[in-house]
Amino acid sequence: MLRSIFLYLSQQERAKRLLVRFAPTRRLAARFVAGETLAEATRVASELNARGILASLDHLGEHVASRAEAEAARDSYLEALAEIHRLQLRSGISVKLTQLGLDFSAEDCAANLRAVVESAEQRGSFVRVDMEGSAYTERTLALVGEMRRAHRAVGSVIQAYLYRSENDVRQMIAQSVSVRLCKGAYNEPASVAYPRKADVDENYLRLMRLLLSSGQYHAIATHDARVIEETRRFASEQKLGPNAFEFQMLYGIRTDLQQRLARDGYRVRVYVPYGGAWFSYFMRRLAERPANLLFVLKNLWPGR
Repeated sequence: MLRSIFLYLSQQERAKRLLVRFAPTRRLAARFVAGETLAEATRVASELNARGILASLDHLGEHVASRAEAEAARDSYLEALAEIHRLQLRSGISVKLTQLGLDFSAEDCAANLRAVVESAEQRGSFVRVDMEGSAYTERTLALVGEMRRAHRAVGSVIQAYLYRSENDVRQMIAQSVSVRLCKGAYNEPASVAYPRKADVDENYLRLMRLLLSSGQYHAIATHDARVIEETRRFASEQKLGPNAFEFQMLYGIRTDLQQRLARDGYRVRVYVPYGGAWFSYFMRRLAERPANLLFVLKNLWPGR
């Protein structure tokens, strides 16, 4: 029930206008968002690098409605790539296609993504194209596949809660596209997504095994200790070294586990969101883990 409420709120402009002005909301969002500026995000990335952890910067935003907004988003990523290169950070970037114009022009979106991917490739960086709701899955994977035919510096995200994801993983492997495997954080109907967590977890492990046995470099994105241990066990069974894939986690969540995996020699990358459009992202973080909600409640009522 609470998950559905937070996911509903993430899409409501009226709730956004009210809650973003609420000081406790902004204070709590700071746990999951690196800041509102690129300088704050690169500072976090630098701190992660100093601890042996990689980063992926994400300038938050989605569903832009004009060419000017899409081009501004493109330019923000070009600036981020230039700053990553200048500071010699071990970081890539993550982008959403609706932020680059997919809602109103597939052609403009492709041009904006191409500019970002070309810039990343020239600088030895990488662009991870985030996955959004299931209405965008087909178009997102098609555009990533098209981009991958000309450029190596681009990868996709697959969400394990979708029934279609095994076929999508096989397609990405066939196209030599690096995949970031996650469970999924949108409010999807039972007609397209597993409604039971146990089924999502089972599918996640099945997809993880497909990816790690492909001989390609992929990212296993999870905070679930059981899934992590099963990934480590399977990788060992397949005789894969700790640099044959990477674990990915979100900024502000399970920093203890991030550090432990890095100490054990695994490649760990932390997704570092930043920018003023943080509300929807914050609501999805509250929706996906009860521990995040408990953190909120403790901070709203610290004396209880």
